[in-house]
Amino acid sequence: MSKKILIIHTGGTISMSEDETGTVKPTGQNPITQHTKELTDLGELLIEEPFQLPSPHITMKEMLVLKKMIENYSAQEIDGVVITHGTDTLEETAYFLDLTTDTTFPIIVTGAMRSSNEIGSDGLYNVISAIRVASSEEAKNKGVLVVLNDEIHTASNVTKTHTSNVSTFQSPQYGPIGIVTKRGIIFHHSPLELEYYRTNHIEKRVALLKAHAGMDSSLFYAIKELHYDGIVIEALGQGNLPPDAIEGIKAILAENIPIVLVSRCFNGIAEDTYSYEGGGSHLKELGVIFSNGLNGQKARIKLLIALATTNDINRIEQMFQ
Repeated sequence: MSKKILIIHTGGTISMSEDETGTVKPTGQNPITQHTKELTDLGELLIEEPFQLPSPHITMKEMLVLKKMIENYSAQEIDGVVITHGTDTLEETAYFLDLTTDTTFPIIVTGAMRSSNEIGSDGLYNVISAIRVASSEEAKNKGVLVVLNDEIHTASNVTKTHTSNVSTFQSPQYGPIGIVTKRGIIFHHSPLELEYYRTNHIEKRVALLKAHAGMDSSLFYAIKELHYDGIVIEALGQGNLPPDAIEGIKAILAENIPIVLVSRCFNGIAEDTYSYEGGGSHLKELGVIFSNGLNGQKARIKLLIALATTNDINRIEQMFQ
């Protein structure tokens, strides 16, 4: 029995073509739609194209459009969703949907590193793989999944690791939870727990900073004056900051603005280990929230969602544990 799969096209390299100068840009028609037969052989497909944007143009507004579209279709007894998306912010959209959608069917996000008319184009193949995963019974109850290059990753762990390589999407520390083969879909891991937060609006602003040697407090004072609602810091090592940044941290916390700390390392988690000035233990005592293994861009997404649901700092801290 064929499955009913909703396909949502949003833009990105997967919908672009290369011109004679080697420049990749959008064209008048999404090239994926030209391969109707290859796709419809996989099931009953419902096609939506709410916008056509390169992924650096994607904002929380577009992410909410996708969330609401999926929720609207959930009443139509669909079996799965595939979203085609530019790769630059793909992991952020996938993680947002992972935290804010509550469905029984799989949601798969995919994209391409090579445009439709380049030699070795990976777009159509990735879409076919994504539809196959979305049609798989084993893909249910695993949260939002990212499928590219024959690998299946969780939205919470996957990240783009290379600017141009087709195997750019990796899950540091954990690896993919499954693979796509010619014979079938094989899962070898499963998430232990899934998170869901009910929200239909994102109105707050969260800044994302990367710590560096010699970092001082000036950016923190500027963020305070700009009235941001939260900050995520990619801290040094296990979760440490230069001492000159501490007065700025104190000024932000005094305004009851949450600060979430992750590591700028892509393996390991931030911990309150070191007790010197600016060390993780010192920052924890000041009231900085330590995130359990997210990267900076995903911690920002989560803090935006947290601020849309609560102003309680203790509750926000619990969400990051």
